[in-house]
Amino acid sequence: MTTLIPFTFSDSVKGSPVASIAPVAQKKESLAARLNWLRAGVLGANDGIVSISGLLVGVAAVNPANTKAIAIAGVAGIVSAALSMSVGEYVSVSTQRDTERQIVADQKAALAADPAGQEKRLASLWEERGLPKDTATLVARTLSESDALDAHLSLEHNIDHDDLTNPWVAAGSSFLAFLCGSLLPLLTMLLFPPSMRIPATFIAVLVALGLTGWISAILGRAPRLPAIARLLIGGSVAMALTFVVGHIFGVAV
Repeated sequence: MTTLIPFTFSDSVKGSPVASIAPVAQKKESLAARLNWLRAGVLGANDGIVSISGLLVGVAAVNPANTKAIAIAGVAGIVSAALSMSVGEYVSVSTQRDTERQIVADQKAALAADPAGQEKRLASLWEERGLPKDTATLVARTLSESDALDAHLSLEHNIDHDDLTNPWVAAGSSFLAFLCGSLLPLLTMLLFPPSMRIPATFIAVLVALGLTGWISAILGRAPRLPAIARLLIGGSVAMALTFVVGHIFGVAV
């Protein structure tokens, strides 16, 4: 049995028999979008935790009592990495937004050039998704009369032309997520006495990674233990390697 894809109908279509073919409501789609943003935020926080903890453990391995060097390295690392992530996210999402805009423009042109042909195409797409031919034709006609552009964009490209991706929001979210994660190892290093800085950072980071791994597994509906184990192992290896590098080379900062 073919599963129908999610589709949001305009108000003029709601209440008609056609609306009954949409198995996933708009509210569920919005929830899924929010969960995707939350998942991205958790991943950004993980990046901040692992990268900055590794940097600070490496610096502290040289001289854990050098608070000034640890603070400078931490702040510089956070600013540099957070900006790098946000710029990368901005470029990526801007490219996606440009692509979406071009798809919208192409679809508008296609509808203006051959509305009847586009309606037939819409009907054939619904047939491919399991609707009988007569029902698919009725659905295509009803949706085309209501909002042909929205019908094609939603069905063919899963795009809402009134709510395209925002690169500024994506960049800001990436920056804040990384910042929140990276503050944990920095504050741990600065608040604990020199003799406890490295072990306290190891403990705080592993606890935080275990928590974010658990949250990521829940959001992704994945097994909890493997997700947590991957993060714990990765974080431990990163901090251990930077500690060894700092300890071996012992360059005065």
